[in-house]
Amino acid sequence: MTATHGPAGIAPFRIDIPQADLDDLRDRLAHTRWPNEVADAGWDYGFPLSRLKELADHWLHTFDWRKQEALLNDLPHFITEIEGQRIHFVHVRSRRPDARALILTHGWPGSFLEFLDVIAPLSRDYHLVIPSIPGYGFSGPTHESGWDATRIAHAWAELMRRLGYPRYGAQGGDFGAGISTALGAIAPEHVIGVHVNYLPTRPDRAAGLNLTAEDERRLDKIRHLMANRPPYQALQALTPQTIGYALTDSPSANWPGSPSASRSGPTHGHGSAMSNSSPTSPSTG
Repeated sequence: MTATHGPAGIAPFRIDIPQADLDDLRDRLAHTRWPNEVADAGWDYGFPLSRLKELADHWLHTFDWRKQEALLNDLPHFITEIEGQRIHFVHVRSRRPDARALILTHGWPGSFLEFLDVIAPLSRDYHLVIPSIPGYGFSGPTHESGWDATRIAHAWAELMRRLGYPRYGAQGGDFGAGISTALGAIAPEHVIGVHVNYLPTRPDRAAGLNLTAEDERRLDKIRHLMANRPPYQALQALTPQTIGYALTDSPSANWPGSPSASRSGPTHGHGSAMSNSSPTSPSTG
């Protein structure tokens, strides 16, 4: 990754993964040590061996990182430092002279790639700022704890100040929804509106609410989910350092350790096998 320094502590940034890292990735994929599997287990015990081998083979022999890298570099990337943390972001200016700004925040775990399909249509009317959450993609690695939604929201407010946007909207989904909501709360004089596509709420029994049968059904579904948390949630929420060793050392461990492992089935296509990670590992900064 390369950058040249610019004004206001903001530097243009270009994705340029060292070839040595790509060679190391290919070597690790080619020498993956595969575990045994119970016959006809399917998804009963976790990620199926045959499916993981299929994905690893696609990553090793079909996926072209340099092609994807070139496509990503068509976007205007920048980096800055806020509270000692490197922050990467995409900044797309609209051609409209009266355009408002929007800051778009991805989810957990995710990346700025979530917004690739909406950049063109949104930038017709808005200036777009699409940062990577600290610890994700090129906004990392983090070196201290405490980067919760509120602290990230303060960083986003500072980023928008540096970019010269006194008034702007905020959008986010998943963890990005919490950050966007917090941004609206801490900078109401600057945020003209917040749009989220993830809005979890929990009823307060003490408020005397009369819940419908449908409400109760939805609550039961949430209770079941929380009592049977997906493995990736438990591992990454409770012992992230422990699972980090496997994820960093073995690229083949990335799929079983991701949320896609609990959502994907054997009929899913390859899609973008790299959509939520760097070409080396999710912890690469």
